[in-house]
Amino acid sequence: MINRLLVANRGEITRRVFATCRALGVETVAVHSDADADAPFVAEADQAVRLPGDTPSETYLRVDLILDAARRSGADAVHPGYGFLAENAEFAAAVTDAGLTWVGPPAKVIAAMGDKLAAKSLLAEAGVPMLPSWTDTDDVTDFPVLVKASAGGGGRGMRIVRDAAGLAEAVASAGREAAAAFGDGTVFVERYVERGRHVEVQIFGDTHGTVAALGVRECSIQRRHQKIIEEAPGVVSAEVRERLHEAAVAAGQAVDYVGAGTVEFLLAPDGAIYFLEMNTRLQVEHPVTELTAAGGLDLVRLQLLVAEGAALPADAQSPSAHGCAIEVRLCAEEPAQGFRPATGVLHRFAIPGVDCEFGGLQRAGLRLDSGVVDGSVVGVHYDSMLAKLIAWAPTRAEAARALAGALARAELHGVSTNRDLLVRVLRSPEFDAVEIDTGFLDRHPEVFAPLVPAERLPLFALAGALASAAGRRADAKVLAGLPSGWRNVPAVAQVARFTGPDGEIEIRYRLDRRGGLAEWSTEPGSTDTLTVALVEATRDRVVLNVDGVRRAYRVHRVGSEVFVDGPDGAASLVELPRFPLPTAELAAGSLLAPLPGAVTRVHVEVGQRVAAGDLLLTLEAMKLEHPVLAPTDGVVAELPVPAGGQVRTGAVLAVIDGASAPSDPAPSNPEEDPR
Repeated sequence: MINRLLVANRGEITRRVFATCRALGVETVAVHSDADADAPFVAEADQAVRLPGDTPSETYLRVDLILDAARRSGADAVHPGYGFLAENAEFAAAVTDAGLTWVGPPAKVIAAMGDKLAAKSLLAEAGVPMLPSWTDTDDVTDFPVLVKASAGGGGRGMRIVRDAAGLAEAVASAGREAAAAFGDGTVFVERYVERGRHVEVQIFGDTHGTVAALGVRECSIQRRHQKIIEEAPGVVSAEVRERLHEAAVAAGQAVDYVGAGTVEFLLAPDGAIYFLEMNTRLQVEHPVTELTAAGGLDLVRLQLLVAEGAALPADAQSPSAHGCAIEVRLCAEEPAQGFRPATGVLHRFAIPGVDCEFGGLQRAGLRLDSGVVDGSVVGVHYDSMLAKLIAWAPTRAEAARALAGALARAELHGVSTNRDLLVRVLRSPEFDAVEIDTGFLDRHPEVFAPLVPAERLPLFALAGALASAAGRRADAKVLAGLPSGWRNVPAVAQVARFTGPDGEIEIRYRLDRRGGLAEWSTEPGSTDTLTVALVEATRDRVVLNVDGVRRAYRVHRVGSEVFVDGPDGAASLVELPRFPLPTAELAAGSLLAPLPGAVTRVHVEVGQRVAAGDLLLTLEAMKLEHPVLAPTDGVVAELPVPAGGQVRTGAVLAVIDGASAPSDPAPSNPEEDPR
């Protein structure tokens, strides 16, 4: 029996495992880096052991430190969560060699499936259908293809290549990213199927020879080859479902699989299925399988029981589907900067209508698996996922609607997220009609638009200005009875200036002697024609009557930051000081670091002439490579950060002198003049 379990991971998966442990009476041990010392998962553990340092390589990837933590805490078992060491065969072997119970498949299985090339060869012999693949790029003549990392997963080390000209750079870039993420830069090339769907089967094996398929999941909505929306049961025909189950069980039986695992497939438009990879761990998207299993499933409970030597219960071997569950991965990302990972303090994290956390939901409602709470710091060292929100309902349409509504009403303050993208996908007619595949986001750029259109932002700024004025009035010690915003010279308007996602917004408003909104205007003036009346205003809530329709805005202020949540979305604003202090001006053409990270490669030299779109340097942050491109034609004037240099957000990476770019030569033939 497992009595005290150490989870060799962090964030929401650690909290998820702890939730099951509490229900079973198993004591818990957390390990944590210095950056995670105040994280929720550490506070929830019965014991916690510090791993000195911040980066994964210093802490969570140190097998010696984790085994020492198990010894010091008296743990008798280790659960790897997912990621980090979950698919590390050497770690699994070290745990068992130390006399501890390993909650996962045997080391030999992890090793066999961890090398995707070896796994493809092994499972092909077992009859699992495969896509053509190559290890020598000279053999690749049929495009498009997908460059894939042989180790790891999560979309890292993957590149789509559509012609031979881009293959060499894609292989090199994917190899660097894979080496940084997994410690192994080996990549291979596989045929890319257009309009393919990413589907997967949850399998479970025990030490008594049972390997069972527990259902299909649909994971086709992806960005940068990373899943962002998953659902169960997969929307496939009964015949395709049966073929997927058979192939997944064959894969598990071929390696004598034990524990929770996932066999991933590509479903081609013609109905053919092809093996992609086997993940020898619990998946991020496991909650949708749990929620749609008739009678309920707790996959972590099954992991612990199987690790103790128990047989997989008969009622868990072939659960029937019950309703529909959809999960979204809520990530800290900057939509305006190509969804680069975002950092900062999460001042507020509140999602309305959540029925349970980390399991237990067997009726219509919302489940939240979160690694953060109010005040959590999102740093640069780890994955950008903040939480998973899952909706269960009797039908797919109901689940999508409930999930989109909860996301739209969530208060996510202090760190930019991909929330708006998720809501727009869930509400799109194509998603409703199951017209989805791995290229969905490429074909639907409209879903990248923010929920709040630019022409509505001044209303959010007006609400922010009125709330700030109400807060100041509530704190007033002198003449506290005056209405907020009232002036002795009523002809002069109040002025508030904000920066928002689309630049600066100036709000001018004037209140009458009763505190009503006498008039208002904005610069830029896209909403001046709206008739707006003030219904009520406090420091945290403003109600406006806009063209006869009441709209309530929730306002949360932290310093100069003003977070406004309205009926049609949310806006993050920064109120500008009335009398700003002088600041140093950046040189024209300066390119700034969008987030903290390390400059891994510099591709140009000072004095080199570049064209708009040329690759200048590569920034690595949160395990991903971020190319920095020239915004215009010009000459490289400065490169202040060498390869290997660390930078903070806003640091100058390069300066491009656009004035040095030659003007376009006059066309030799007037008829060729494109103007």
